[in-house]
Parts: sequence; structure tokens; C-alpha cells
Amino acid sequence: MDKNKFYSLVIPMYNEEGNAGILIDRISDAMNGYHYELILIDDNSSDKTIQEIKEKKHPNVVLIELKKNYGQSSAMMAGFDYATGDYVITLDGDLQNDPSDIPAMVELLENGKFDLVVGKRQKRKDSSIRTIPSKIANFIIKKSTKLNISDQGCALKVFTNETAKELNLYGENHRFISLMAHLNGAKITEIPVKHHPRQHGVSKYGMNRTFKVINDLLLVLFNKKYLSKPIYLFGNIGLFTFTLGVLVNIYLLALKILGNDIGGRPLLILGVLLIFIGIQFFTTGIIVDMLMKTYYESQEKRPFNIRNITTFGESQS
Repeated sequence: MDKNKFYSLVIPMYNEEGNAGILIDRISDAMNGYHYELILIDDNSSDKTIQEIKEKKHPNVVLIELKKNYGQSSAMMAGFDYATGDYVITLDGDLQNDPSDIPAMVELLENGKFDLVVGKRQKRKDSSIRTIPSKIANFIIKKSTKLNISDQGCALKVFTNETAKELNLYGENHRFISLMAHLNGAKITEIPVKHHPRQHGVSKYGMNRTFKVINDLLLVLFNKKYLSKPIYLFGNIGLFTFTLGVLVNIYLLALKILGNDIGGRPLLILGVLLIFIGIQFFTTGIIVDMLMKTYYESQEKRPFNIRNITTFGESQS
């Protein structure tokens, strides 16, 4: 780690009484001798988390208190917005991540080959309620993208400042930060890190979140492939169903010409229905494509991110 660099640690906190004070001490030990800010975002905790943080009176701590419980993604966004460090580091507030892994991750990032270093939890100490959905999501992401990261859910990550600032987190997309950074063009690698069992408080993860994970993953994957060209998805589905409906009706027409009665056949209803569904999908693609253009143009967004611009000599007039 470079002692001339400034590091921003961003940690969302929600009902982490008993963990908050210990977390501050452990980070202080791990970051001893380095310039850093510890940004703790309290997501409207109902216990004594805030009181515990304030009692430490640590000079490097910045406490951001949200007005209500917005969720971990919004809390992380608040931390990213405030962060001013050359590098941004995230981890959970439940002491399951080990701050002693941070220096090795930062050193790997400072080599300049990567924009994001992700932790890969060794001997994970979570229940199957958490690990099974995580493994399913990791498998789907690996198969559907070129991102070869085996542990998407590890909160211990080190970003360049630019990479962190480019992230727009909504809903519960914090689980797919690595994937979203990858879609923005970031170069990513992973490194083995330690993982500890939770000692204080209770996990906020339950089976009810499994379906949220799947929905969020599908949304992220849709954005990856079709955000700037939605007509390719809806249009292809529409053309396929429309063509299938036409073929069904041509077949029935041939039967009718040969003297067969087709009026009472369910296949006739299916053929007509497929034609209408195909038209609806295609027109939906056109409408979504127009909305996409409005999304970019109204906010002066661009459907690309520039890594670097190099000029040689003076520009010609």
C-alpha cells in the first residue's frame, strides 16, 4: 500500500450493535500508518449502532445517517458519493470480512492492471440459506457473461475511485457490483480472503431474498445485452412468434383447401393468437427503444465509458 495515497472505506451499517465498535478498532489496526477515511452509513438502525459509533470518537470515522431504511444498495451509493479517496474499499459491518486482507488487495490493485479486486471467501461461514442462492447466481453469471469471478457476493472489494463513482446502484443491485463494474468496462480479478462467522446480531438474509436475487440478476443481464438495443430482444421474439403463427395458419389453410373442417380446431385459435402476440412484442420493442433514446438523450448520457484519452502534440486547428 502506498502511504501517499488516500483510501476511503465504505461500510453500510444496519443494526450492528456489538459489531460497530470492534469493526472500527480492527480497521484502525489494519490501516495503521495510512491515510484513510472510514465512512459508516447507518441505514436507520433501530438498535444502538449509532451510539456505539459515536462513543468511539475515532478521528477517521465519518458517520452518515440516512433518514429511513433505504436498503444496502442506497446506503453504499451514499458512501460512494461522499468518498474522496484514490481507492474505495467496501466490506460488511458484521465482522465476517477481515480488514487484515485489505493491504494485499490494495497492492494488487495498485499494480495498475485492474480496476477492481474482489475477495473470494475461503471456508465460508454462512448457512445453506445464503450459500445455495449465491452459488446459483454465480453459476448463471459465469455462463451468461465473460466475467470469471467465483464469488459475486463477497462484500470485501477494492475499487479505483473512478470505478466506484461509475456505479449506479438501485434496488438490491449491491449483490452484483462486480458484474455491473464489468459491464462498465472495468478490469476485474479476485483474491482469496478470510471469512468469519457472525458473532453479534442476526443475519438480514432470508429465503425471501432468493427471488429478489433472481429478479435483480435477470434485470442486470437484460441491461447488459439489451439496454441500448431492446428491439433486438422484443423484435426477435415478436418475429419468431409471428412467423410461427403464420406457418400454423398456412397449414390450416392448406387443410381447408383440401376440404377439411378447421373451424372447431384449437390450432386455429393458437395460430391467430401467435400472430397477435408477435405484433405486440415487436411494437413493444419499438416503444422501449424510443424510451431508451429518451433515457440517454434527456440526461445527456452516453452508451459508453471512456477509459483514457491520450494526445500527442498540439491539436491541429
